[in-house]
This record gives sequence, structure tokens and C-alpha cells, in this order.
Amino acid sequence: MAAYQWVPRMRDYVSEKAQEACVTELTDNHPLKPMTVTVTESKAKKTAGGKAELASQPTDPLSSSLDGTDPLSMFAAESTLVSMDPLSMALGRRDRSESEGKKAKPGKKSSLDDSFEPWSTKKANILSKYTTSERLSITTSFLSSSDREKVTVKTQVQTTMTDKVKNRLEQLDDFEEGSVKEMLNLSQQDYVNRIEELNQALIQAWEQDQRVKALKIAIQCSKLLVDISVIQFYPSKFVLITDILDTFGNLVYERIRQKSAYYPPGAKVPQMLPEDFSPEQVPDSAKETCRNWFYKIASIRELIPRLYVETAILRCYSFLTTGEYSQALLRLSSMMRGIGDPLVAVYARTYLCRVGILVAPDVRDHVTINLYDFLTTYKQLQSDSVQNILAVQQLEMEKYLHLYTPALDWILQCVAHRASEDTMTEVLEHCKKQCNSALLLNSVMSAFNPDYVASRALKFVDIIRDCEEAGFPKHELYTSLGANLVLADPPEEQRLQTLNEVWKVVMKQKNPANYISSAEVWIEYPCKHFTKREVNTILGDIIKHMVPDRAFEDFYPQLQSIVTKVLSHMHDFAVLFSMDKFLPFIDMFQKESVKVEVCKTVMETFTRVRQETTSDPVIMNALMFICKTMHDSVNALTLEDEKKAISNLICGFIRRISFGRDFEQQLSFYVEARATFSNLEPVLIELVQRVNQLSMETHKVVKGNHSRKTAAFVRACAAYSFITIPSINNIFSQLNLYLVSGQVAMVNGALTQGDAFLKAAIGLLPDVPRTIQIDGKVQSTKPLLSGFINNFISNLLVVPDNPDQGVLYLVRGLLNVIQNYTWEDGSDSKVQAYLSVMGLLSAMSQENYLYHVNKVDSNDRLYGSDPKFLNEIQQIATTLITEILEHLKQLQQQEALRRQSVLALEFFTRMVAHGDIGPDKMGPLAVNLWNLAQKHGYADTKVMVRTLEHLKTRGAQRDGREYADLATKLPLQSRT
Repeated sequence: MAAYQWVPRMRDYVSEKAQEACVTELTDNHPLKPMTVTVTESKAKKTAGGKAELASQPTDPLSSSLDGTDPLSMFAAESTLVSMDPLSMALGRRDRSESEGKKAKPGKKSSLDDSFEPWSTKKANILSKYTTSERLSITTSFLSSSDREKVTVKTQVQTTMTDKVKNRLEQLDDFEEGSVKEMLNLSQQDYVNRIEELNQALIQAWEQDQRVKALKIAIQCSKLLVDISVIQFYPSKFVLITDILDTFGNLVYERIRQKSAYYPPGAKVPQMLPEDFSPEQVPDSAKETCRNWFYKIASIRELIPRLYVETAILRCYSFLTTGEYSQALLRLSSMMRGIGDPLVAVYARTYLCRVGILVAPDVRDHVTINLYDFLTTYKQLQSDSVQNILAVQQLEMEKYLHLYTPALDWILQCVAHRASEDTMTEVLEHCKKQCNSALLLNSVMSAFNPDYVASRALKFVDIIRDCEEAGFPKHELYTSLGANLVLADPPEEQRLQTLNEVWKVVMKQKNPANYISSAEVWIEYPCKHFTKREVNTILGDIIKHMVPDRAFEDFYPQLQSIVTKVLSHMHDFAVLFSMDKFLPFIDMFQKESVKVEVCKTVMETFTRVRQETTSDPVIMNALMFICKTMHDSVNALTLEDEKKAISNLICGFIRRISFGRDFEQQLSFYVEARATFSNLEPVLIELVQRVNQLSMETHKVVKGNHSRKTAAFVRACAAYSFITIPSINNIFSQLNLYLVSGQVAMVNGALTQGDAFLKAAIGLLPDVPRTIQIDGKVQSTKPLLSGFINNFISNLLVVPDNPDQGVLYLVRGLLNVIQNYTWEDGSDSKVQAYLSVMGLLSAMSQENYLYHVNKVDSNDRLYGSDPKFLNEIQQIATTLITEILEHLKQLQQQEALRRQSVLALEFFTRMVAHGDIGPDKMGPLAVNLWNLAQKHGYADTKVMVRTLEHLKTRGAQRDGREYADLATKLPLQSRT
């Protein structure tokens, strides 16, 4: 092979820059600003009325096709149901029927707003709270294990009214009382499953046109609500059974609505009733069907099933008349007085209020009546019959009273919604006069507007102190009062006295569970209205109550909540950490996983709310302790995501510590941080970057003119980075940090340290693996390595030679590493690196380099275009050309011809860009490479055409004759 020599093209960068500069013009419009189009009257589309109609704004096809329903949100909602407990799962399967039941009375717009908490959110809490381990029983004629097949009743074609009546009578015979069986010894999960089977049996019976059977199921479900044999499960049973009744009511309503289809004037196809229909639009046949349903239900002998089933289909009154709701609700409320057991009665009243608020949200008279009826019968809760039931079931009065809470909360919410303060005063007077019960008072505070409660804060404190506890603990009343005072501010003159009066009682609590439940709520009150002194006092009192017998171990969630609430209100961390009880409070979290979560909460709040830097020693030392706690929790079993989260928080802390112009103190902090956080790689990377930034800030302050002291300081920063980088495991992070640190050292005139960084990077290259794992996926390191080498090569242009190391010693060292590195089979990366070095050598051959580092003499000034120096460059370039051409020669196999074409064209373009392509210099080699690129037909024709056009364009410019001559010698082969 003939030897070719590299002849670099001499460049005048100043004139080239001036020649290639774009013509600029002043503009006052941002190119990315949205365009406003004005449509004139003559161009607008004319409507029938003669008005101009502009084209509508184009809509997003994805948004319009989704119709407001995000499928990801729907999947998320379904997944939450899967993770629920069995009771909640049963609830979730009937959410659809529940949502249908929420439809307001047709023709009336619901007056409920977002402040009214719907039943669907309450019932999930009920199902999770009121559970039991006792064995349950269920009485029904549909779920007998031996007669399960009886659920399906034969259906036959009914041709006449006589056949229809006969079939109904046969169904009634099948479901006579003698067929009812009792299933005993059921677990809670079995009971839930049986209830769900009843729901499915009801739906199946309805779909098979077996209306009597569906009614019978609804009646038997209602009868289950009479049973209080496992009384602590009764609220959950109520939720499950009333869901079935809701399903039944919806089926009846939709059935009558389907029968109400009518023919509008001139229409041939019947239409369903609109949502806001009036009774006048309902056909007489549908009204007759509706009356028949009410007649059937009115004939039910037992009171409780009759009340529940009629309430379930209460919405059907909208087909008959517009004024029936109020009368029906009052009538049913009066009938409720016939229920003997107070617990059964209050939940029956709850169901009536729940249905009533949906079908007639503006009718409230029945709600007040139901509440006052309960107050009248409240003495029954202390009667002998109730005491006997509790004794048999071994249930304490406190737990029994808690069973009333969901029902009373709902009834009082219906009373309190959009009610005035006078209504609350009236209710309080009735409560005080008739029972003065803690149970009632708790529900009143939960239901009414917090502003009403807060404005009477001291009055409520007095009421709580004077009310009868009667099994309902007073600490829960103080907790409810605290929840209201957190949501609404009491009068300023009452704030301190309220806190003192309440805390006198709370701090006397001996039971840690009762104490912490109140403290968890009340901690937010002083955070909002008082100074750190009051907050610190309460934190100290909590520590005093929680430390004995290590009680804190049982209440980590409540203690975490207290920390979160304190942080949500106290954003001044200097004040926070100046409280002598805060860090001891954090120390109570002895369980490592919990303590780490608390520390993460503190750091997340700090990094979120604290944007400016600080040098406060109190903040710095406290956060250093917290970050060290997080760091020390990391071990070999810690997940990568957890490590990343902790590292990000610690890095956020490091970024927010600044000592201003005291750079030495700043470096001392980074040294301490390195010793403290040595196990987290992202933190070490952050520290190296911060130290490099510190060096650049020093350079900025001295404006590049270092004194002996500042020069020593930046060398100390370089030493910090040089020591820290080898501790990092990620090899590409090491390489990039070596390069950046070398650049920083060069800028600051620390040439020896800069050389050391670059030599360390070159020495690390042989250790680069061929593959690396990124985000759990194994990927080739070729693009990363090639990118780093190119970046490194461009940096070598400004690095002066070390007199003790020889000419171009860094370039030679890099080439030796590239030569000896084990590249992937079938890879041309080595030759690509050689081509990049060729560009570097051409730039080094210029009289003046393209760029310099201020106050650093590069090789153009050191050597001054000395022939010996240029000869060294020539020798290296000649060797690289030989290596490249040898590699091209080896690509002769059929599968390698495409690679040969790409590399030949790449070498050609580099030669055009950086070499002298005169006919007596490198022109012949350029022609040979061009021909080789398209020799076997693998060249990209479009690229070849654009390259040739570029040469012709360059040839038309001044001093571009050699490009024009070369273009005439390059044939362009067409691929046919």
C-alpha cells in the first residue's frame, strides 16, 4: 500500500467567522409566540341569520375521544378496589348501583355541593372499622347449600293474563315461609360472600323477569337488619344490606322508566323520558305499574322490611306526583317510632335520611324529626334490655355507643348542611335538655360548619366539661373540637384560654392511646396561632407521656403525623431547630425504617420550602444529623430507588449550605460531608461538582488573577476532587468528573493538577467494560465511550505539553489506549476515534488555535509553529492514515462492505474539512476514498449528492479552486 501523508489545511479562523456570520435583523416578536389570526367579515362563513361565524378551535382528538374519562385513572380506581379488605371489595362491586342511586329527583336540580360528604366515602370507613371475629348467621330461602338450585325458578311463555297470575302464585308457593333456612357459623368473609350472592340472585331474578322473587329477596335482606346477635358488626351489615336495597330500588325505577316511553308529536319511534321529566309526561300504564309496586310493599306484614323496601323505591314517587316526597318522608319518619331496638331504629332513620337527601335534597323536615325522635328515645341506651344484650355479647358501653356514631353523623350532616348558626344552637339546646350526651355532642361538632364551632370555642369547652360521659370518652370530644379549631380560627381573645383549658384535661390522660389521639390533633392549633414556645411545650409534654414504658413504639403513625403537621406550619427551620424538644422528639423513633421516613419528611420539607442558602450552624448541624441518619440506614439490601431518593435529599441539603465569601469554610463543610456520606455515590458526585464550582467562584472573585493564597486554595480544591473521584463506582461518572475537574484546574492555572486529572482519565479508559447496566437494562458502552473520547480530544487542543513528558504525550497516551482497547467485534469505533484525532492534529498544526484558556499558553504559543513540533504531528497523522486505510482494506467481506462504504465517506468528509486536498497533496487519496465509498453500491446516494454540491459551493468561493477541481474528478454513480 502506498504511504500517504496528512497535509493539514491552513485556517484563518477570524476571517472564516466573519465570512460565515449570518445577517441579523431586529425583531420584536418571539418566534415561538402563538400566532393570532384575524378573520375579516368578508372571509367569515355566513350563518342563516346573517352573522359571521368563525371556525371553531381545533380540538384534541385524544381528549375528545376519551369524553372526559381518563383510562389510566379508571384502571387506578379499579386497582384500589382490588387492594381493599373483603368488606370494601363487596362495597366496590356495587359502586355502580350506588352511583345510580345518587341521581336526584327528576325535574329538580340537586342542592348538594362539595361540602356534603357523600355516603360512598363514609361507607368505606364503616366497612373497615366495624368488623368482627364472631360467627354470623343468615336466614334466607335462596342460599341453602343443599337447595342452591332453587334459586332458579322455571320460566315459561306467558300468553294470557291468567297464565301470568298463575305463574306469580307458583312463585309465591315456592317462597313460602317453610322454605326459609338459616345458615349458621359463618365467618365475616363468608357472610360478605353470601350477601354478595343475594345481590347477584336479585339481579338475575330481575333479568329473568321474576319480579316477585326479586321483591322477596329484598324483603328477606331487610329482615336481616332486625338481627343484632353480633352487635359490633351491625354498621357494616347495614352498609351491605342497604346496597342490595339500593340495587332493588334502581331496578324498579329503571323498569318503570322504560315502560314510560312515549311518542313525541310526529315521531314514529318511542323515546325514553328525559332526566328532568314531569309526572304529566308519564303514561297511565306506567303510573299504574308504579302504584302496584307501592301496593305490594304496603302489604308486607312486618314493619322493618316494609319501611326499608318502600324507602328503597322512594324515588319512584316522581312518576306519580311532584308533592309526594315530603308527605311520604314524614309518614315513614312517623312509622320509624314503632321500631323497638334503639340501634336498629337509628340506622333505619339513617337509611330514610340517606335516600331522602338524594331524591328530595331541599326537603329537610323529616331529618329534624328523626333527630329529635332519637333524642327522645336516647334513655333507651341505658335501659335494662340494652344492658342485658351487652352483657350477653360481652360488649362494653363505650364500644356500644361508638356503633351509633356513623348513623348520627349522617343524620346530623343532613341537618347541618347549609344550616345557620341558629340551627346548631337549637340542636345543642335539645341535646342539653333531653340527654346532654357526649355521643350527641361529638356528632354535632363533626357535622356543623367548623366556623360555627370555632366562634363558640370556649362555650364548647364548657359544654364538654359539663356533659354526661356515660360510656363515651370525653377525650374524643376534645379531639373533635380540636379538629374544628384547626379548620377554622376561633376569636383571638379566646385562643390562649381555649388551649389552656383543653390541655389541662388532655395532659391528665393516663392512657397513652387516648392521650396521643388528642395530641395528634391539637398540635396543629399552637402551630397556627402561637409561637415556638407553646409548640415546644406541647412537644415536651408528648415526650413525657410517650417515653415511659416505651409507649412510643405503639404509636409511630400518630407521632409521624405530629411531625408532618409541625413541618406543614413551621417553615423557618432556624426557629424549628432552636426548640430544644424537636430533635429529642425525632429520637423517639427507635425503629430504623420509621425514623428514616421521618427524616425524609423533614428533608423533603426543607428542600421544598427553603430555596435560599444558609450558613446557620443550628440548621446545618441539625440537618447534618438527620441526613446522617438517612445515610447510615443504607445497606446492601436497600433498593436502588430508595438510595436515589435519599441521595437526592442529601444533595438538596448540600446545595443549600453556603458560607458566602468564606470559601475555606465552605471547603471544610464539603470535607465533612464527604466523610459523613461516603456510601452514596450520587452525593460524592455532587460534592465533586460543588468543589469545582467553588474553584470557579474563586476564579470569578479574583477575576482570574490568583494570589498565592487563592492559588493554593484552588489546588486544595483540585486535590479534594482527585481524592474523591476514585471512590465512585460508575466508571463514566469518574471519566466525566476527571475531565471537568481537569478543565477547572486549567482555567485556574493549576496546570500540574490539570495534567494529573487528564492522565487519570486516560489511565481509566482500559477499564471501561463493553456493556453496562442502565435502569435495569444491559446496554453497550460504545456510544458513551465514543462520546467521551470526542469530548476529551477537543479538550486536548488547549492543554500545553509538559516539558518533562515530551511532545504531545497526552495525545500519544490516548492513542495507545485506543489501540490496545478491546473493542466490540464488528465495531468501527476505533477508526472513528482515529478520525477525531485527525481533526485534532489538523487544529494543532495551525499557527493560532481556534480557542484558548485565559492566561494559559497552549502549544501554538509554546512552540510557535516550530518545524520539529509540526513534524511530530505529521508522523502521528501519517501513522493514523496507515491504520485507517489498513482497516478499510480488511473490510472486504460481503457483510462488511456497507461499513467500508460508510467509513470511506466519513474519512473523505474529514479530509475535505481539515486537510489540504490540492492535486499534489491529498487530492488523489480523496478521489480514491470517494470511489471506494460507492464501489459496491452501498453508498447513500442522497448523502453523496449533497456532499458533491457542498464541494461545488465551496469551489465557487474565493480561494476555493482546489474544491472545484476535486468536484470535477468525483464521479457520481446512480443506483438502478
